[in-house]
Amino acid sequence: MRRLGAWPARVGVGFARACAVAAVSLLVPAVWAGAVALGIWWGPGNAWSWFGPLLIVCAGTLALSRPVCGTIRLLVARWTATVIPAGYRQGGPVTRLSTGYWWNGFSYEHSRREAVMDQKMRLWWSDPATWRDLRFTGIVPFTAGVAAALPPAGAAAAVLGFARPETVAHLVGALGLVVAVASAPYAWRPVVPVAVRFLRPSPAMALADRVDELTAQRADATVAQAAEIRRIERDLHDGAQARLVALGLSLATAEKLMETDPARARNLMRDARAGASASLAELRELIRGISPPVLNERGLADAVRALALDIPLDVAVSATTPLRLDPPIESAVYFGIAELLTNAVKHARATRARVSLTHDETGVVAEVEDDGRGGAGIRAGGGLAGLHRRLAAFDGTLEVTSPPGGPTRVRMMVPCELS
Repeated sequence: MRRLGAWPARVGVGFARACAVAAVSLLVPAVWAGAVALGIWWGPGNAWSWFGPLLIVCAGTLALSRPVCGTIRLLVARWTATVIPAGYRQGGPVTRLSTGYWWNGFSYEHSRREAVMDQKMRLWWSDPATWRDLRFTGIVPFTAGVAAALPPAGAAAAVLGFARPETVAHLVGALGLVVAVASAPYAWRPVVPVAVRFLRPSPAMALADRVDELTAQRADATVAQAAEIRRIERDLHDGAQARLVALGLSLATAEKLMETDPARARNLMRDARAGASASLAELRELIRGISPPVLNERGLADAVRALALDIPLDVAVSATTPLRLDPPIESAVYFGIAELLTNAVKHARATRARVSLTHDETGVVAEVEDDGRGGAGIRAGGGLAGLHRRLAAFDGTLEVTSPPGGPTRVRMMVPCELS
């Protein structure tokens, strides 16, 4: 009974989806048919009867190919959660030179608008994805488009057949109704394999995108490494180094005063001992910021538990198994969790947080959830964007769910094996 009750819903949903696929898939052939009809209407004696339709066919196909492919990707992703990457090339920045001209990566132009338009046209013509879209536009009408047209064609035949009084017309209408109802739940489905087969980026395009991604990651890693070196140098120069210099001066002065003023020498040596202790503490803090000893000695789970004790939050840490990962991955995940907990204190004004560490067939997964005010997101130049880039160096991902009002949930995943 439940299946019988669900059948009308499946027919209705399938019919609507089939109509959508048919309308998008047959849009370009409709332009072709209109161009041919216009040429016939002009007649053979008109010079435009052949050139005009050819011009309309070429211009219409070029103009509609990318919107048609984008709509098909959107429909497939919405209906089946199958994401088909577009793989279009992106233009670089358009900059103005001291001469007043604008450089778009290909040529110099007099204005920014001309530079942007020239860049778009050059990218459009040289992008392999453009020709892939044109190929798909010519294939989809005769594959998924024909299948998706069955339900609306059957419904149209039913309406026209039942509108006429003849018995034969009624039979045609009944047959059309049967075809429309029977094919509606399935007629839209061929668009999924056709789109996946012909719309996904080619191996060469995927390789080029991967090279660009790795180039960007290498640049980010270089910048992050340089910034970290500058931070360490600044901390050593302003902290431990200054204290050690002062310690050396105090010991030199105490050595001179040892015979003439022993009491003052003892005070200086007492201050020097306190300075040595402070310098040692600063060095330990610096080392902890570079690579926490507990992370190296006891692993990621215990290091995160130790970190939670120093955070002014009620932090609950759970780990399904003792995690021992490659040191670079351990460090990236550890400092990512540290940054997320710091954000929960400084920006989200949270009072409680939860950290979960698991390992599955894909890799290590770290989830950080807090009860703050929410509204967090990956924005250009922000801390989460930097964390996303650092994880991407290991093929990791960062997912942020943070509605206004909270809670904020961040999921980090890095593919790896337990060591």
